[in-house]
Amino acid sequence: MKLKNEFIVHNIGDETLLVPTAEASFHGLVQGNKTVDTILSCLKEDTTEEKILDSLKEKYDGDEADMRADIADVIKRLRAIGAIDE
Repeated sequence: MKLKNEFIVHNIGDETLLVPTAEASFHGLVQGNKTVDTILSCLKEDTTEEKILDSLKEKYDGDEADMRADIADVIKRLRAIGAIDE
């Protein structure tokens, strides 16, 4: 899976924004934290949930089950707005 080219990741301090281009069917902004930023960074290339988990584990200390749940939630939301190519 990969983030569609119709979406741009923009960072402002500790906040991450996912901004659709004019070609996207979604019109709005998606705000996120550093965890979301890491997930979106991974999605710039074709990746898997396991590779995203590895990236999160490298950057953050935390419970693996919580990280998996965060990844699944973000991916679910990105799919809902049409931001992911499968």
